[in-house]
Amino acid sequence: MKQLLLAILLLNVIVTRAQVPVDLTQFNKTNGADVQVKANLLSVQWPAGGNSKARLLLNMGNEAPLFQSIALNNGNGWKETGSNIDPMFVLTVGKRDLVSQNGWNIFFDKVPLKPHASYRTELHKTTAAAVSEGAHTIIRIGAVTAPGFSGTLEITLYHGSPLFNVAAVISTATDSTAILYDAGLVGTTPAWQHIAWSNTGDSLQKADVHASDTSTNLAVKYRTIIGETTEGSLAVFPAPHQYFYPLDEAFNLRFTWYGTQYRNLLNGYGIGIRQELEGDHRFVPWFNAPPHTAQRLNFFCLASTGTATQLLSAVKAFTHEDRYPSLPGYKTMSSHFHNEFVTRVVMAGKPVPAVPGFVKVFKRTGIDIVHLAEFHGTGHPTGPDSLRLQELHHLFEQCQRLSSPGFLLLPGEEPNQFLGGHWLAFFPRPVYWVMSRKPGVPLVSNDAVYGKVYHTGNAADMEQLLQTENGLAWTAHPRTKGSTGFPDAYKNEPFFTGDHFLGGAWKSLPADLSQPRLGKRVFDLMDDMNNWGLHKKILAEADLFTIEPENEMYAHLNVNYLQLKSLPRFTGGWQPVLDVLQKGHFFSTTGEIVLPAFSINHTGAGDTLALPANGKTTVTAHIRWTFPLQFAEIISGDGKQVYRERITLNQTHAFGDQTFQWPVSLAGRKWARLEVWDVAVNGAFTQTVYLR
Repeated sequence: MKQLLLAILLLNVIVTRAQVPVDLTQFNKTNGADVQVKANLLSVQWPAGGNSKARLLLNMGNEAPLFQSIALNNGNGWKETGSNIDPMFVLTVGKRDLVSQNGWNIFFDKVPLKPHASYRTELHKTTAAAVSEGAHTIIRIGAVTAPGFSGTLEITLYHGSPLFNVAAVISTATDSTAILYDAGLVGTTPAWQHIAWSNTGDSLQKADVHASDTSTNLAVKYRTIIGETTEGSLAVFPAPHQYFYPLDEAFNLRFTWYGTQYRNLLNGYGIGIRQELEGDHRFVPWFNAPPHTAQRLNFFCLASTGTATQLLSAVKAFTHEDRYPSLPGYKTMSSHFHNEFVTRVVMAGKPVPAVPGFVKVFKRTGIDIVHLAEFHGTGHPTGPDSLRLQELHHLFEQCQRLSSPGFLLLPGEEPNQFLGGHWLAFFPRPVYWVMSRKPGVPLVSNDAVYGKVYHTGNAADMEQLLQTENGLAWTAHPRTKGSTGFPDAYKNEPFFTGDHFLGGAWKSLPADLSQPRLGKRVFDLMDDMNNWGLHKKILAEADLFTIEPENEMYAHLNVNYLQLKSLPRFTGGWQPVLDVLQKGHFFSTTGEIVLPAFSINHTGAGDTLALPANGKTTVTAHIRWTFPLQFAEIISGDGKQVYRERITLNQTHAFGDQTFQWPVSLAGRKWARLEVWDVAVNGAFTQTVYLR
């Protein structure tokens, strides 16, 4: 027995110290990167922009930290920004409700109120491979495990920048699973002398590092935590939108952490990103994790030989400092906000600020046009008339007061009446209307105080109102939340097929870390509506409640770029805004990718192209981006099927501006559109080009 135990111990020592095989068969030595293997040390260098090089020294010994060194060389020798640290992940696993509502598209789920458990993932260094994909070098290390999950660790290096991504790519065979994850870089001893971050007031903060520091969760701006050494700095931050699953509120829930023994699960001192398990304490759906899908628990790192202040500026550039960049010939519009300023402040008798916080947020974020969705549960949409008309009067008054030559605050509502599900209403001028009509009450009447007033009692009345006032309506959060089953259930109704029902709205809901794009639910609807033969549009919506400067707004926002050379004035009405939406002359984006120009055979989105007899076309797209691009996809349909042509864009570097031309055969197709996505799953999409 003693000899057997000695043999087992010896075998364990041999396995632990054995050199891990590194597969280089898919590594291209000519793409600018260099990989060297010496014993259990894997050295990877890649071009980091200009004359700079970045380097990871990966220790493949199972008893050693994976990142022996993270360093940069700007021509004056290697400068270390982190050493002897491990990438670590905390996986929290809960139960998804797939029965009561609409399967994986559910929002009304409260996962943290059901049984759940958190685990530290384990990295077993048994295999390694270096793979070249365009301007990316990927290091895959196996295996990563957690109870019920298994997969690999992927480190993706982006040539042309000291940027890299660290991902535990894992899957489960268990159905009805919802997950969250926290992550970071952790060492037995601190790897940095200082920790830095921006507080929610946009002021840089620093803390000295002490090995005994208890782990601290921080509310920060720009979602970034930085470790600073004497030779440089290293930033850790999540994908700016993908990491933030949908919630009603964009509260800043302390999404970063630093210190020792994080959650009593990660042994050592580290910095990282995190999620609050209880979310905003409303509906908290977490991330979907369907069986056998590769869930990417990931975070980004950016290295610098400069200070934390300089590095934070570099991180901020990836999101334009959390601001939508101006684009000649376009104005930005964001929709669907339940701020309820009128009922909670104005009509509640509270002091009315000259410039409310929510207006400051919109202006600071670069949004030119805001379409509200007021009185969603707080007002009196069905009357009595005395209260309803007063609420509308205050809404119109405040929107006019807070609008300016460079900013339009526009009234809007999310009614739940008449049509089915939830939908948004948008008129080109102030319109007084009550969402009820008693017997004998005319559709249109004249009020001594407010003038023309509409009373609507059914779908036909609503359609008449939209036609008369040249308004628009569209399905809010289609196929989920209060619109589960819609617009499908009314797709043949006259109000829907008519010109004044725009279509639907897009948002990243549900969230799924295995998807290469956000908001698949609505893209599926967009393609379905195109195949139904309807010229419907999809605009981006935020669907948020509280809008305050301290919130994590950018992560939950999206925007529409409307082809408008100038903003209309509130006092003259804003018909040009609705005209652009109705024509489909706009694109939508998370903000990191913009599309200044797009056409198919010189025909833009929203317009109709007469296809040549051979069906040959050229898709032209002018794209600007921050994170390296991943792919573009040309989606088309023939009235029955949907076709996808993916163009790999992983040869791009960070921060680019280029016009692409792609030859595509669209023979037999009736419509086509374009999506573009980057390595952080930020994206932009066009409206449809119709084909005949």
